[in-house]
Amino acid sequence: MAEKQERMEAPVASIAVLKAIANPVRQRISRVLSRRGFARAADLADELELPANQISFHLRVLADAGLIVEAPELARDRRDRVWRENPQPIQLGNPENPVADVHLGNVVLQAMAEEVTDTLGRAVVWGADYTSGRTTEIHGVLNSYTLHLAEEEFEELMRDLTEVAHKWQERNTVPGPGVHTWQLHLIAADNEA
Repeated sequence: MAEKQERMEAPVASIAVLKAIANPVRQRISRVLSRRGFARAADLADELELPANQISFHLRVLADAGLIVEAPELARDRRDRVWRENPQPIQLGNPENPVADVHLGNVVLQAMAEEVTDTLGRAVVWGADYTSGRTTEIHGVLNSYTLHLAEEEFEELMRDLTEVAHKWQERNTVPGPGVHTWQLHLIAADNEA
């Protein structure tokens, strides 16, 4: 079991990672890469309506922070640079390794909350269409569970869910025919939070 815990433990974000994530343009780039699976600087520039040189700068910052990686297997030739997200999880901090910069950590938490709020909004809109019979396609899910767990049991549950998510994350790294991009957010808080 100790081996499993070590494998699931995500590294704590460095200042470079926090700065990269905290920037609004880089957040937009990350969302597009997440949705599309991969993109070139020119694709991102067109979609975000920003100059290609500005996109290239932000891509370098994200790559230097380890948040995105080149995907040469998707390139048309050796000069073509294609980028995709690095699926490795990163945590902001923990009691043993507190966040490297509290202000940047709070900015990143706010960005994460906005992404969760956006996902929740899309699930609610789809849910209204689905439950009323206006659509039969599944585009979301909204489940709620109440669990009575000791702290150790909750930590075990989180490790199990993280392992399952990683398994499925590694299965399809790039969207394709019949493969949709799903935003899966796991939110939990005890009644004392």
